[in-house]
Amino acid sequence: MKSIEESVVITSMDGADAEIFPYLPYILQDTWEIGASPEIIAELIEKHIPVPSNLRILDLGCGKGAVSVTLSKKFGCRCMGVDAIEEFIDIARRKAAEYGADKLCEFETGDIRKRIHTLKDYDIIILGAIGPVFGDYYQTLSALSGCLKAGGLIIIDDGIIEDDSDFQHPRMEKRHEILEKIEKSGMRLIDEKQSTSEEVKEIDLSFSALPKRCHELIEKYPEKEDLFLNYIKKQEKETDIIENKVTCSTLVIRKGKG
Repeated sequence: MKSIEESVVITSMDGADAEIFPYLPYILQDTWEIGASPEIIAELIEKHIPVPSNLRILDLGCGKGAVSVTLSKKFGCRCMGVDAIEEFIDIARRKAAEYGADKLCEFETGDIRKRIHTLKDYDIIILGAIGPVFGDYYQTLSALSGCLKAGGLIIIDDGIIEDDSDFQHPRMEKRHEILEKIEKSGMRLIDEKQSTSEEVKEIDLSFSALPKRCHELIEKYPEKEDLFLNYIKKQEKETDIIENKVTCSTLVIRKGKG
């Protein structure tokens, strides 16, 4: 098994080098919402759950807690967030207190690949733009099934390659492949919210300070200049991909085919 840095954090942050791991809190210090849109997820939950206040939500790869805090504040539901970066978890706890949601939100630092074996009976599991941490869609849904109640929902924010596209990406799948793997897992896609081009650009804009922070680190650690410059290039490439080559979607998947 690869390290948590290689398999989880670096993949979800679109980084190419695990050496960047300890610098991510500094690089991403200007952004609270570093994954999926809390507003889109809240909209989808409200659409499909009659009484959201009774929910137990598991937010895997929760980052700085923006989704969990927003949902708890809006619905009064309980959220459990797990992330591999301790500094992100510290911020998530502070944000929960700031928004008056600290009694509803619980956050912990951990390896989500291991933690899922001890987390049970959740109504909703959220994977907010963290990439193929558990493998492809079939492997991911199968791995998470044991954490979820019968009839529960898995909400995944991801980039989807449309079937008529020639574009290829090592961690993104074509739409028909995703649908086939959802079906194979014994689950079903019940809804999808595609982000508009304006929403995608707004997400990218939130990372606008990233190059500046990387150059500050270059000044402090000149021997690591290539590491930080390569990270900037990787982010620029990923920005082009999500704006121009894939469909950014939030999928709602229900456990069970009935």
